[in-house]
Amino acid sequence: MENNVTEFILTGLSQDEEVQQLCFFLFLLFYIILMTGNFLIIMTIQKSPNLSSPMYFFLRFLSFVDICYSSVTAPKLIIDFQAEVKLISFVGCMIQLFCVHLFGCTEIFILTVMAYDRYVAICKPLRYTSIMDWKVFSTLVATCWLGGFLHSFIQTILTVQLPFCGPNLIDHYFCDVHPLLKLACADTYVVGLIVVANSGMISLSCFVILVGSYTVILLSFKTRSSEGRRKALSTCASHITVVILFFVPCIFIYLRPSTTFTEDKMVAVFYTII
Repeated sequence: MENNVTEFILTGLSQDEEVQQLCFFLFLLFYIILMTGNFLIIMTIQKSPNLSSPMYFFLRFLSFVDICYSSVTAPKLIIDFQAEVKLISFVGCMIQLFCVHLFGCTEIFILTVMAYDRYVAICKPLRYTSIMDWKVFSTLVATCWLGGFLHSFIQTILTVQLPFCGPNLIDHYFCDVHPLLKLACADTYVVGLIVVANSGMISLSCFVILVGSYTVILLSFKTRSSEGRRKALSTCASHITVVILFFVPCIFIYLRPSTTFTEDKMVAVFYTII
């Protein structure tokens, strides 16, 4: 079947004009805070010689990926709040799909690597510098990029080869796999299973590794002083919060067959912007 679609129409988060105006200012504020906060983290770590440990290297890398990841969807979403018709070209849609999964999956892997870094630092402090040397954490970062690229390449190739002959209304505020599979003029059952195996299992397996890592860390607190427990908890608390806000929505969206719910758009806000 031929692909007759040259552009898609996004429904956005809401059709109500008053809600859209409110969301415009709200999400513009979110995006400014996000960009400012991440740039400050990067510049602080870059300029401070005391912040040279692998933990801060990973944190700087996470901030950079987060800037890229949010910039794939947030500016388009903010602009669309002021648009009557929210259009995106077919090529632009596929590029957005690729970038969302590239930076999103890379962020999942870097969060998992950061959990391993915290495990080594807290549970094996005397061996930390020998285990997490420059070669090791450079290799880990490169692996995160490679894993994100392979994941995104598979998702995009599976989607771009599908025939789209109409309709072209995407019930979402950005181009993602499940809403696009819903529009394809072909049987997408097998593709949907591959998406679950690819996106869903990556999210779930990394989440299990993270939970296991932090369980071991929390169990190690029994042998530590109250001051040691306080320092370890302060280090891990923000990371655990990010993991929950990021992974739980991802698992809800991707670890299921190729179906879409009305709640998907609001859930996606958590792992793309919040």
